[in-house]
Amino acid sequence: MPEKTSHQRWLICALLFFAATVNYMDRQVIGLLKPTLQAQLGWTDDGYGNIVTAFQFAYAFGLLFAGKLIDRLGTRTGFSLAVFLWSLSAMAHAAASSILQFAAARFSLGLGEAGSFPASIKAIAEWFPKKERALATGLFNSGTNVGAIVTPLVVPWLTYRFGWRMAFIATGALGLIWIVAWLALYHRPEESPHISRGELAHIQSDALEQTQKVPLRTLLRLRQAWAVAFGKLFTDPIWSVYLFWMPDFLSRNLGLDLKGMKLPLFVIYTGASVGSIGGGWLSSFLLKRGWALNDSRKTALLVCALAVTPVMLAARTTNGWIAVALIALAAGAHQGWSANLYTIASDMFPKSAVGSVVGFASTVGAIGGMFAAKAVGYTLQHTGSYVPVFVMAGSAYLVALGFVQVLTPRLKPADLSV
Repeated sequence: MPEKTSHQRWLICALLFFAATVNYMDRQVIGLLKPTLQAQLGWTDDGYGNIVTAFQFAYAFGLLFAGKLIDRLGTRTGFSLAVFLWSLSAMAHAAASSILQFAAARFSLGLGEAGSFPASIKAIAEWFPKKERALATGLFNSGTNVGAIVTPLVVPWLTYRFGWRMAFIATGALGLIWIVAWLALYHRPEESPHISRGELAHIQSDALEQTQKVPLRTLLRLRQAWAVAFGKLFTDPIWSVYLFWMPDFLSRNLGLDLKGMKLPLFVIYTGASVGSIGGGWLSSFLLKRGWALNDSRKTALLVCALAVTPVMLAARTTNGWIAVALIALAAGAHQGWSANLYTIASDMFPKSAVGSVVGFASTVGAIGGMFAAKAVGYTLQHTGSYVPVFVMAGSAYLVALGFVQVLTPRLKPADLSV
């Protein structure tokens, strides 16, 4: 009998999708509850900005080590430890009552969540050939948007029924359930008992890659690593604005309460999910049509960067649904951008170094997010206007693409011997 071809790699992608979903549920709860907690606990915009900054600082700090730790421990063990830490930290928010205590819980959450994307991108590099990586990355990355869609549906019900503390406990506990499934199902392809020889050959169909580890001092000398880092420096802060400040925008500009935010946030993050899959699909589609790797990735990045620009009008329009549509388009374009930016890291670096590269680049992006959080909080505290925020959001991606093009005009593999 001919051997049945397995599709284990897509099950792994599904696990990564659910991890991203849980990650962003835990990350978004505080943004959704911001108006409620601000009213109950007397927060200022600047104080909330400090809470977000604590998360961004810890996320940046954790990413300095997360990638190398994932490379050293392996994807299976390293990812499990990261999810365990962030799940406990998410639940710890329920015990907080002051700005300082929330900031401490967010700091711990940031350390744990720092392991998520380095581990996920490394898993994609281990389980998918290059021609499928952009699509697989877009699929799992769309879980971030699903998490952002589910959270406004679940958190208001939990908050009105059981109180805001239960919202943190219930969403945080989901990660502990995920760990059980991950440990049961995830192995490297060559060690998996569920994979067929045909699928293993398909996964390993790329040319043999280097396997040496890459120290940080080497990454700092490589233009390819800085291309990914600058791509994230200018754009990661924009996604943080959508995630942590969008409920406040809907409340402040559109006058919506916690229940009224459900549909607008559903539209915004559905758009983000479509963009994540669409951006990854576009790059993979062009590659399969015979386009060069560099051309397919850069074209997808350019399309996404241009699609973001109309968001600059979001805070100026008086029509709420036009504002929501512009933000949904921008959120989708961001996720398509992100899927391709992560993928070029695996295009230019061997599998053994992907975790370190993504960790380094994400650190740079998180540092940008940390300063952006302070800037947004300060801007709102003193002007009450989101216009400067959305102008920055609309222009950041074209600037980032310029850096990517200058640093890696041909997406050549990195020379790790330098």
